[in-house]
Amino acid sequence: MQIGFFDSGIGGITVLYDTLKILPNEDYIYYADTLNVPYGQKTKEEVKKYIFNAIEFIINQGVKAIVIACNTATSVAIEELRAEYNIPIIGMEPAVKPAVEKNKNVDKRVLVTATALTLKEEKLQNLITKLDNDHIVDLLPLPGLVEFAERFEFNEEVVMAYLEEELLKYDLNKYETIVLGCTHFSFYKDVFRKILPIDTDIIDGNLGTVKNLKRILGKMNVLNEGSGSITFYNSGFKVEDKEKLNNYKELFEILDYINGY
Repeated sequence: MQIGFFDSGIGGITVLYDTLKILPNEDYIYYADTLNVPYGQKTKEEVKKYIFNAIEFIINQGVKAIVIACNTATSVAIEELRAEYNIPIIGMEPAVKPAVEKNKNVDKRVLVTATALTLKEEKLQNLITKLDNDHIVDLLPLPGLVEFAERFEFNEEVVMAYLEEELLKYDLNKYETIVLGCTHFSFYKDVFRKILPIDTDIIDGNLGTVKNLKRILGKMNVLNEGSGSITFYNSGFKVEDKEKLNNYKELFEILDYINGY
């Protein structure tokens, strides 16, 4: 059986990319809700409706597990999804815990970037309250990065101008770690690296999610059942158009470049 991946758009490709490195012998469905992206500035009720429609579709294709490769979708719907469906549903959350735990310098801070909806949701707020005893976590919504990624805007100068403007009010030397709390943001790690001080760590939740998926599949004794095939769906429609498939191929090539392959 296949593994389902769901995201509001193309951001979850960054998680699927990391999954293919660790679990190459699986078959995958990737569902991008391209008709309704972005989620981050919509109401919680709207987003829930889109998510449940997508997950119902993915389950009907026959999957053994689903990865919600979207921090926003996880924050607004993961508990209800798990209550509704009897298969493993793996979510994501901004990597606040590792960022706070590794922060050894009391004078340094952590900056969590994500969509506006993720940042204001109770799930993240509770996590920060639990972990951030020294009040070192700051929050920054970066909706423009989602919009850039969805329109395949990877021009470094354009993205850098946006990030420099958004980060202008922060003394970046005060931050030990920047958390990329939206899967779309991982497409722009290189741009972050060029703006941030050289000793600033940049982390996301992708690897932790993949390790959790592997652990769960191992416990179910259903690891390595495929060949690495990927079937793409855009809002319920199978992607067969050569140009759209090439767009997905281009995203994997961009990630290869970012990761030095």
